[in-house]
Amino acid sequence: MNKLLTHLLFAATVMTGTAMVQAAELVVIVNTANPATAMTATQASQFFLGKSPMFTPVDLPDNSPLRAEFYKKVADKDLSEVKTIWSKLVFTGKGTAPKELHSSAEVKKAVAANPTGIGYIEKSAVDATVKVVTFLP
Repeated sequence: MNKLLTHLLFAATVMTGTAMVQAAELVVIVNTANPATAMTATQASQFFLGKSPMFTPVDLPDNSPLRAEFYKKVADKDLSEVKTIWSKLVFTGKGTAPKELHSSAEVKKAVAANPTGIGYIEKSAVDATVKVVTFLP
């Protein structure tokens, strides 16, 4: 019985740790030369859903858990809903879907290189090359 309890406690610890990893604190970032200093999550979603051409968004890949978490937090949409929105915009010629990059490091680098760039990364990945305008706990 003691061995069973030990295994159950271990499993609970592993599952708790996994849940904490999945809920990363995300931030929306822009180029340091961008005059924006803050924006709401709703405002940020406008750029990632093709409703405003003011910024050039870059996205993480479709299979990224951070991407799913980001769209849920800023727009309360799952990835299939986001894909549908972009399919309609692209089909009608009203927009071009954000470029997909492989990692937060690539997103940060792309935003740092583009004065109109906007992206999202883990808060822990932020450095002086980009500016945070939204926190998504």
